[in-house]
Amino acid sequence: MNRRTVLTALVGTGLSGFAPASAFAKPPSLALAGKLKQCGYAIGATQPRATVFVDGLSVGRASASGYFVVGFDRDAPPLAELMVETDDGRATQILTIAPGTYDTQRIEGLPQDQVTPSDPALLERIHTEAVRKAAGFASDADADAFRTGFDWPVQYTRVSALFGGQRILNDIAERPHYGIDLAAPVGTPIVAPGAGTVCFAETGLHYDGGLVMIDHGQGLVSMYLHMSRIDVSAGKTIGRGERLGAVGMEGRATGPHCCWRMKWKGRNLDPSLMVGATAPPRA
Repeated sequence: MNRRTVLTALVGTGLSGFAPASAFAKPPSLALAGKLKQCGYAIGATQPRATVFVDGLSVGRASASGYFVVGFDRDAPPLAELMVETDDGRATQILTIAPGTYDTQRIEGLPQDQVTPSDPALLERIHTEAVRKAAGFASDADADAFRTGFDWPVQYTRVSALFGGQRILNDIAERPHYGIDLAAPVGTPIVAPGAGTVCFAETGLHYDGGLVMIDHGQGLVSMYLHMSRIDVSAGKTIGRGERLGAVGMEGRATGPHCCWRMKWKGRNLDPSLMVGATAPPRA
């Protein structure tokens, strides 16, 4: 019997795919809320500083208030095992992850160095920018700002590209689009959809133009690309609704928009699913 068969047998009939917690010794409390689907998330409430495991791997500890967040990648499998553990015991839930739906996005007319760069100096620049961005992605503040919810970061006129679509740039198949594009005029304010700490803020990046990242706690990092102006700096504590900068079309862009992205410990999430997110009450 393989692992998936075992997990399937364990799945209960809980609301929205959450199966009842299992007991072990003196299990900690465990309550979840979220959107259980590919590129979605779950916000959990448990004992303060409980260790959190996803599919048997430790992904950190709950905050001092007992909250944690986990994310599911674009191609997450249909079942995930979530466990929290304290010195007194553990509680487990088997989560059913719904499949996502993704389109194909074709973009023509991009400068070729934005699709298949070959100049050695440009390749070196792209590499050094990637190293700096990786440090921003790795930010992992001991905080739980995500539990107070998220808003839209910009008053957009339309969604010009959905999350997860296969990108075909100048007839060349590229990675999926790991963001949602919010079209708006150049200069439209971009605000922090949720509280956190700015962990990256630079202009003039080859692909991203002006880029800001916010660490919302426990490895949940949101990004805002192609900005024409940046009004914050790395290390700044930011409040929900506070201005980050303005919409632009810098870097790899064919029109003015904010590309809004989100990662949790390397997993790509659809940030629009976080709009209206609320944490469950603690037991």
